[in-house]
Amino acid sequence: MVQSVLGSLVLGYRPLWNAARRMAGVQLFVAGDSDVRVDALHLLRTIEELWDASSPPLLLAPRTPQILAEWLEHAPAGSPSIEVSDTWLADPALFERARGAQRRGLKLVWRGPLARLPEPDVAALFYTSMLTMDADTAVAVLRAGKGAGTRPAASQASPIIAGQMYEEVASRALMQQCLDGGNALALAGWPVEDVLHSLRHQPAAAAHEVVHKLMKAIDDEQSLDGQEQILGEDPLLAYRFMTYTNSAALGLRTGVDSLRRGLVMMGYGSIQRWLGDQLPGASTEPDLRPVRESMVLRARLAEQLIEAGVGKELRAEMYLCALFSQLDLLLGEPLGAILRRLPLSERVYDAAVLRSGPYAPSLDMASALESDDAPLVRDLCEQHELDREQVNRSLLHVLRSWVVPRPRAA
Repeated sequence: MVQSVLGSLVLGYRPLWNAARRMAGVQLFVAGDSDVRVDALHLLRTIEELWDASSPPLLLAPRTPQILAEWLEHAPAGSPSIEVSDTWLADPALFERARGAQRRGLKLVWRGPLARLPEPDVAALFYTSMLTMDADTAVAVLRAGKGAGTRPAASQASPIIAGQMYEEVASRALMQQCLDGGNALALAGWPVEDVLHSLRHQPAAAAHEVVHKLMKAIDDEQSLDGQEQILGEDPLLAYRFMTYTNSAALGLRTGVDSLRRGLVMMGYGSIQRWLGDQLPGASTEPDLRPVRESMVLRARLAEQLIEAGVGKELRAEMYLCALFSQLDLLLGEPLGAILRRLPLSERVYDAAVLRSGPYAPSLDMASALESDDAPLVRDLCEQHELDREQVNRSLLHVLRSWVVPRPRAA
């Protein structure tokens, strides 16, 4: 094959979050062009070559029946889980392929509404489901949650089914009912806006676990690269650090425009003291972890998407640009005002605030890939003259490198 299969695909992703508020896997959206037949098996082989034991489990979510049909017909046992939309099962040929795939050992996931579950003979083909809730079902879930702990006669059973996955959950209360009250397997995506709104009266603070991790890294004399990476694992910690290094109290002669420069100029003793001051007020709110990690994922992807040949310093600047691009959500004030407090280059401001300049294409694409909006990704590739194969390789590289914590042995 002359052209890689990645050049004929449009990919996107959505993290799957478990009850511990950790990434349990990734839903990988896979779409093709209407006029091009996709070699779907080639994609499976490509993923198999890239993934290792520490990479996140994948839920392949085909967005065209042709891709799904090929996987159901030919994908070998041991392939990643495959999502099957309920609407496509009306096709008898596709249904028979799903039956054959299940017999062959493929792990299939039924996707459809919680209010209209499949018949038992259909449900038997799937090991779990990706369920959506309509408004009435969501209300019933919340009412059941409020009734928990009351007298049996006053309570009602929750529609939530344990061991299933749920998507399009827009409220924090509903998320908690799914993961905590209903023992859901995972949530696809995270109700970022409602989580932040519900916590708006709490002061914005860096994550306790990241502050502690950086303190330990300094104690253990980890490399400067390692310390910079940890500091970049929390947008608020990185922002507070740069604000401090550029404060009049520190009295540095030149502005600090990168995390690395700040680490070098402050010295380990000063950094440890500063981190010690951050620790008492640091956040231990678990519902904020997916918010933070989603922002870090965007930053890593934007850094990968920047044009080949760009130097290390500019890549670090691109990372910081993407990491800070959603600080307005965390701090509750205009992003432009936040970024103007730091001596960052105009490239960062232009991309994050004005969506213009040399960093805008990478930031726009990193944002677009956080969904299954294939038309938007195609348009951005054409608008910014981005190579689709390279975009998809960058996405797979970032996802495969995201280490998912493994359960501890008993």
